[in-house]
Amino acid sequence: MQRKFLLNIIFLIILNLLIKPFWFFGIEVTVQNHVNNEAYGLYFSLLSFTMVFNFLLDLGITNFNNREIAMHNHLLSKYFSNIATLKLILGLCYFTLCIIGGIMVGYKWDEFKLLMFLMLNQFLSSFILYLRSNINGLLMFITDSVLSVLDKSLMILFIGTLLWTNILHISFTIEWFVYAQTLSYLITAIIASIIVISKCEYFIPRINFSYLKIMLKKSLPFSLLVLLMLLYNRIEPILLERLLPDGKTQAGIYAQGFRILEVLSNFAYLFPVLLLPLFSKMLKQKEDVGHLVALAVSLIIIPSIAVSVACSVYSQNIMNLLYHQPSTGNVFGIVILGFTGISITYLYGTLLTANGNLKQLNIMAVTAVTINICLNFFLIPRFKAQGAAWSSFTTQTLTAFVQLVMAYKILKLKTDKNKILRLLTWIVLFVVSVSVITKFIKVWQYGFLIMTSFGIILALLLKLLNFKEILRVLFLEEKKEISMKE
Repeated sequence: MQRKFLLNIIFLIILNLLIKPFWFFGIEVTVQNHVNNEAYGLYFSLLSFTMVFNFLLDLGITNFNNREIAMHNHLLSKYFSNIATLKLILGLCYFTLCIIGGIMVGYKWDEFKLLMFLMLNQFLSSFILYLRSNINGLLMFITDSVLSVLDKSLMILFIGTLLWTNILHISFTIEWFVYAQTLSYLITAIIASIIVISKCEYFIPRINFSYLKIMLKKSLPFSLLVLLMLLYNRIEPILLERLLPDGKTQAGIYAQGFRILEVLSNFAYLFPVLLLPLFSKMLKQKEDVGHLVALAVSLIIIPSIAVSVACSVYSQNIMNLLYHQPSTGNVFGIVILGFTGISITYLYGTLLTANGNLKQLNIMAVTAVTINICLNFFLIPRFKAQGAAWSSFTTQTLTAFVQLVMAYKILKLKTDKNKILRLLTWIVLFVVSVSVITKFIKVWQYGFLIMTSFGIILALLLKLLNFKEILRVLFLEEKKEISMKE
């Protein structure tokens, strides 16, 4: 399992490194610079609004399905025939709830027109994720990896054509940005559907209400967790846009800082996508997950600390490099520190989900939402986008700590005191190096590179990152597999 995880995460990272940075920095940054903070801020606020209601599109089905298909491959045809129909019904409920919510919030007709396409995009995106959960549950990681970047690749093609050519003879607006996303999602959904159907023994769309009732009952805890996590991850732009007189502009400034966090989070999310089916299968077979957890910690947590600290230190320089419009590095410098918390959540939250500890996770998430909303209502009127950034960072850090403690307590993971001591040593030495580098290195690009490189090298020296162990997993386990076949 460790070897399968490593091979596929390497392929997935390489594939995403080729596509997603260009999408985020080449396309999204260019779009925001082109349309201004106010227009992009409205888009970002409306996008966050549609994402808050996204739970209704899924009701925890995707995570539930991923886990179930990984454990019981033979149920694919039965599950897909029923769930595909259910997803369409949930889509109608989602559209209805979003429209009602939009009316209650007070969106105007021009805002509603954009909102409708964003709602459609959310439905298509959710359906793609569900389709991929089947492919992932079958452990077809290569196919899933390609699908994970297909929509962004198409968006780069379509939006890049609109931005940098004049084929359609139009003036580029935020609306065209959204329309291009819709077309990209639609093409990806069609391709993913064909792949899943080809793996089914049969596909007969139907609604078995007794079966769906049982499945929804099982998936409801997943649904509640998704809703709560979306609330404390995505509510800041909505509150900024609604609470402040210059809310659209403040939401745009927050979006500038949040974008890089989103980029890094997308890379970190590659790990739980692979880890959930692996953890589920190992826990079902009562295998020790400790080694896989330790390997994932070294690959996720250490780099996340080094990168987030370096980004925070040089936050204003990074913002000035990316954006032509007024920006504040303070917002980005605070938001990005939450990346470590997000990475920890992706690892230990995934482990707890695979183990079925949804009740504990939901209690944690309810508490997190309460804290987050209270902080936002207190901080946003006083500090605007910077207040929202502090709220986000605080919530991410607290939830990460709670999930880490829960994972060790519930699953009785072994605590390596020697490794903890080495980790504390790494933190102290890294903090000292940050002070020295910022004092003596005046060119920020060099300082950023040296800081992150030193963090990784120091982790290697302290054996927090162990390439020998990675190579052992890759090659020795391959030899074992070959010998077993012989």
